[in-house]
Amino acid sequence: MSLSKKTIHDSAGLLGELLAQYHPRNFDIRLWDGTIWPADPGVTPEFTFILRTPTVLRDRLWKASELALAEAFISGDLEIDGDLEQAIPLAEYLSRHPVTWGSWLRLGFKSLRWPSNPSFTTNGLAAHVTGPNHSLLRDKQAIAYHYDHPPEFYAGWLDPQMVYSCAYFSFTDDLDAAQVQKLDYLCRKLRLRRGERLLDVGCGWGALIVHAARYYGVQACGITLSEKQAEFAEACIQQHGLMDRCQVELRDYRQLSTPDRYDKIVSVGMVEHVGATHLSGYFRHIWNLLKPGGTFLNHGIGIRHGERCAFGPFVNTYVFPDAELTTISTTTGFAETAGFEVRDVECLREHYVLTLRQWRQRLEKNVTPGSSSMDQSTWRLWRLYLASAAHGFATGKLNLYQTLLSKTQEGSAGLPLTRDDWYEAHSSIDSRLSGRLR
Repeated sequence: MSLSKKTIHDSAGLLGELLAQYHPRNFDIRLWDGTIWPADPGVTPEFTFILRTPTVLRDRLWKASELALAEAFISGDLEIDGDLEQAIPLAEYLSRHPVTWGSWLRLGFKSLRWPSNPSFTTNGLAAHVTGPNHSLLRDKQAIAYHYDHPPEFYAGWLDPQMVYSCAYFSFTDDLDAAQVQKLDYLCRKLRLRRGERLLDVGCGWGALIVHAARYYGVQACGITLSEKQAEFAEACIQQHGLMDRCQVELRDYRQLSTPDRYDKIVSVGMVEHVGATHLSGYFRHIWNLLKPGGTFLNHGIGIRHGERCAFGPFVNTYVFPDAELTTISTTTGFAETAGFEVRDVECLREHYVLTLRQWRQRLEKNVTPGSSSMDQSTWRLWRLYLASAAHGFATGKLNLYQTLLSKTQEGSAGLPLTRDDWYEAHSSIDSRLSGRLR
């Protein structure tokens, strides 16, 4: 038997061992020589799992880990032909089913004769942050790693306002419209009034502060640790002529010290970067910045009870260094300890599934891998991240909560008895905004 045929034969044994408990196998397998092993009989394949070299089977799938599988995909040694999200359960299975020593002795040594390929190198893709965990310096490095790409990096797959958080699909399935609805929904939940002072903690590219200043007449201030985001937000403020009532500052929330300064505070997608051990201080600091009787809307990702408190090694290494997640009970517990009254908690998990899927569709359609805005490995990395995140939300491992908190004063929160004003009976946001302050 030739080496090639012997390699294929041995690969069949290895794959059979790895996938012995995976039923039904709803995918085809294609090897480096074009050999195809079809899905289980009677099962329609959801995708094709492509191994481009025999050594990826030995070096990445054998004794697989989440990080090893992710790096094999980023490098191109593994490919998925079809919907990438449908392949995430396979990756989870391989990570959870380590190969026994008996199997290794029986089958693994055969792979040692296979030719070796150069090991995958991160080529600068992996995050490298230094300093004490969640110190100001380290947090700035972590934020810069993820967000300080040129705006073109995100522009190909986000909406025109560059809203990089869960959309709100109440009356539409169009992502651009759903992001505008989300911005307005946040403003209505906060019950913004003209002349109020609004702080946006982690303001991203400035869409919310611009929306709030433009349509609700508030004095809006956004803060971010990302230089690229601050530059983009400043340009948007100037474009809309809002310099008199909207500003963005490059600073950490811990660097704000004026007590009782803001009528309303909002934080969208920032709490994940705070760190579980710093949540107590986070809520205490927000409490001090908020005026008595004011409200704070905290929008962030959570995990269900029993899950790990941090993202996995793939996300921590290549996407969000140092980011951590907690359960909603933990988050609200810290908020209450700081003095807040919990007025409302809304789960928007399904909205994030839709958002992430549309982001990935746009990335795959609009962004050319290897272009000036995104190289091939980075394009594959982000496709994988968006697919795995969508799977996490779709299965309930990840969640998304909007929590409305009140700095209640002597028992009075100054809030209506119902939520009726949040859900204005219009099918289009344009009819609501057309009559508002511009």
